[in-house]
Amino acid sequence: MGVSLIFRIAAVGILVSVICQILKHSGREEQAFLTSLAGLVLVLFWMIPYIYQLFETMKELFAL
Repeated sequence: MGVSLIFRIAAVGILVSVICQILKHSGREEQAFLTSLAGLVLVLFWMIPYIYQLFETMKELFAL
């Protein structure tokens, strides 16, 4: 996991929070919720390979 992934996650977080604030102030709470949910799903998809690698490493570590 590199620094670029951390910066991408931070950029998505900042962008989603700005968009959510704009949508909430304009009275569109449902779209703000869906925007935050989409940002969460995007970041989780980025993290799936690293989570898989973690579980594979743990399986190799505790294999008899």
